[in-house]
Amino acid sequence: MAENKPDESFLRRAIDISRERMRANLGGPFGAVIVRDGVIIGEGWNEVTTSNDPTAHAEVVAIRRACQEIKDFSLKGAVIYSSCEPCPMCLASIYWARLDRLVFANSRDDAANIGFDDAFLYEEVGKAIEARSIGTVHHPMKEALAVFDEWAIKPDRVPY
Repeated sequence: MAENKPDESFLRRAIDISRERMRANLGGPFGAVIVRDGVIIGEGWNEVTTSNDPTAHAEVVAIRRACQEIKDFSLKGAVIYSSCEPCPMCLASIYWARLDRLVFANSRDDAANIGFDDAFLYEEVGKAIEARSIGTVHHPMKEALAVFDEWAIKPDRVPY
């Protein structure tokens, strides 16, 4: 990582959160912070086992908290600092949240070495629907498409 004191400081905070929450048995060894204009607007740690929510990864939790804090679904102009390279779900969430930048410490290989291997998910995402390991059926219905058609012309919709 290039010498960047703010990045290093915020990344250390994400790492500290991961250690603190792990030691307190509040989840796995992952932490994340979201910063806008030099201020932390959201922090998260892995809450999968404590909340019984498989989507409660540190990055997703931090995104949820940051969005609640600023009362907006867009985190444009913000940076996420994560103690580890995000899994595919978290990476997608980072893109959906429109974060400007991602800075992480441990790599996905480091995570795999302690039992958090995301290689399978990275491979699955790139496969054709019929080749994925989870049975998936595309069953088009005109009623579903009608909802999309209605959305497309809805004058008061909030685009995102």
